[in-house]
Amino acid sequence: MKTVEENNEIVQEQNAYVPGPYIGREESWMDFNYRVLEEAFDKTNMLMDRFKFLAITASNLDEFFSVRIAGILDQVSVGYTKKGLNGKTSKEELKILNKMTHEFMRHQYSCLNKSLIPEMEKQGIKFVEYQELNKDEKNFVDDYFLNFCLPVITPQAIDASRQFPLINSGSTYLIVQLANPEHKKKKKKDHEDLWAFIEIPKILDRIIALPGKDSKNYIFIEDLIKERVAEFFPGYKVKNVSEFRVARNADLDIDEDDAEDLLIEIEKEVQKRKFGSVVRLEITKDMNKKARKNLVKWLSIDEEDIFESTGPLDLKAFMKFSGLEEFEDLRKPRWKPQPSADFYKKDDLFEVIREKDRLISHPFESFDTVVDFVRNAARDPNVLAIKQTLYRVSGDSPIIDALIEAANNGKQVTALVELKARFDEENNIEWAKTLEKAGVHVIYGLPGLKIHGKAILVVREEDGEIRRYVHMATGNYNDDTASLYTDIGLFTANESIATDISMLFNKLSGYSQFDMWHKISVAPDGLRNTFYELIDREIENVKKGEEGYIFAKMNALIDDGIINKLYEASQAGVKINLVVRGMCSLVPGIKGVSDNIEVHSIVGEFLEHSRIYYFYNGGQEEYYLSSADWMQRNLNRRIEILFPVEEDSTRDKLKSIIDTVWNDTIKTRFIDSKGNYRRIDKRGKVLLNSQDQFCLEATQNYKTAQSKYLEELSQRQPAEY
Repeated sequence: MKTVEENNEIVQEQNAYVPGPYIGREESWMDFNYRVLEEAFDKTNMLMDRFKFLAITASNLDEFFSVRIAGILDQVSVGYTKKGLNGKTSKEELKILNKMTHEFMRHQYSCLNKSLIPEMEKQGIKFVEYQELNKDEKNFVDDYFLNFCLPVITPQAIDASRQFPLINSGSTYLIVQLANPEHKKKKKKDHEDLWAFIEIPKILDRIIALPGKDSKNYIFIEDLIKERVAEFFPGYKVKNVSEFRVARNADLDIDEDDAEDLLIEIEKEVQKRKFGSVVRLEITKDMNKKARKNLVKWLSIDEEDIFESTGPLDLKAFMKFSGLEEFEDLRKPRWKPQPSADFYKKDDLFEVIREKDRLISHPFESFDTVVDFVRNAARDPNVLAIKQTLYRVSGDSPIIDALIEAANNGKQVTALVELKARFDEENNIEWAKTLEKAGVHVIYGLPGLKIHGKAILVVREEDGEIRRYVHMATGNYNDDTASLYTDIGLFTANESIATDISMLFNKLSGYSQFDMWHKISVAPDGLRNTFYELIDREIENVKKGEEGYIFAKMNALIDDGIINKLYEASQAGVKINLVVRGMCSLVPGIKGVSDNIEVHSIVGEFLEHSRIYYFYNGGQEEYYLSSADWMQRNLNRRIEILFPVEEDSTRDKLKSIIDTVWNDTIKTRFIDSKGNYRRIDKRGKVLLNSQDQFCLEATQNYKTAQSKYLEELSQRQPAEY
């Protein structure tokens, strides 16, 4: 007779793993944008921060249409009928997303018109129409129109000799309907009207501040131009003026295998992007039928691709508006990243890293330490070589400056510049050319793959021997986004990791099939299998009667292989806690399928960007950081790096980050068993905003380092000063 344990084991073997349901990728993305919009509605946020969140939702939606919706439309156009994870065809998915987007935009403008503007007016701030202006204000805007708008703007007519103009993606336009003077004595027909376009220049302020000592009045530039539009068409009668904007397909179509020069090929494709097919037409609700009908014809779009607004187009304008100096008291003070306590007043960064590994958490700790690492390496006579990956860098990058300085100082400098980083192609092309001119060995990515992993390798001669120093990170080497995104970087002089990173750079720059890594795991060759093995190990430990636990934090979880493996682990009894900022196709909490899985999402002041992976491993805990999300593109089509965090001090710091993130109660939503996102019930719980907590800890750590330094300084003999 079998024991209970044996019977249970047999039951587990007989009950085959049951795959769970999935949330569609694009639907999950819309859920994410709703969470951002909730922050715009949230009255606990300061007013101008709420405007900022509204602007972010608009920016997100633009990219969503230019990339994701554009991709689905391409699938529909070629008759692609394969169903996605959620069981929907592309055509079915498009119909769902169309409905969701219309509803989302309704909520956007409800937030603006019913919540933000009334609250703004309580503060004495007002958006005014031209007709509402007093004499001084009218004189001011009229002068502005004559001095700036009239000289800068070029109207574009449509007739037999002037073809339909290029309508730039993302720009706001006026479509102007004019009476044809040649038909004054004839019966007018629809086709006899004349039409012209005016592009609202992005070089001019979209929202204009009006004069007045105590005035807080503002006017949208398109309202001013609409009022004075006849001055662009002297001798013609303006019958109607309406606003619109379009989004175009922004995907690049690059045949990398046949491209003799990838840089030139990408430059060509970036130029073609402006001619991509129109995937969305936004219009104001008051646009007349003739203008609407003509736009549909000229832009070759369907009615379902038209989205009406009940307010100003392009809500991204509120990003700049919310940051105006005069609104400083209406937004949360901008966080100033604190210097790293580990490196405070340390002249020799290499000595600090040799002592032990160092973990830095951005934006709570300053990115300056990373810049200093490269800059010091550039100036150190003992440094022989610097190698670095570059995916997205800022427009005025101190990292690039440091690499150029290193090359000028005779160092061997190699930069792997990913030219295919979407929407950063032009910026990266320019940086690649600049680096090459300085003598840097530049590698333009690999055919079919994006180099997304983040790593710096510094090779230094010390006492006649070679010593290597490494920085690896979850985020880009971009000093701008480092103050806005949460990311984690590791400095180490660990020889095994240094060997791995050195071999990785050799593999990417030359010919090598090396994949026998000591510490790291690399996509696309082995990272997927590494994750599978780590999850399987937790499953096996539970089957042995031990505890199994997985924690993972990432931007997106949409890979079906990983999701199925997590469902399998849940059914085996492994406890799984996930923090997924954006898209999540996994549905937690379903009995018998995913009831051991919980999923949180944090939307706060900073964009959650770090990727953290933890496995209990029978008590021999393993901590990892990575550049990779659990997405097909990261595991199959990108060069990504997963690296361990092994020293006690860095593991303790990472564990504290994990605990704080998971226990956030203020900015966290969780997914219920029906796939809905809900706020954490705060009753009986400690109120915790994880990002605010990290700011507080960074400040305290810096002050402690300052105090310690001053104390040591005071104890030195006078001769030491």
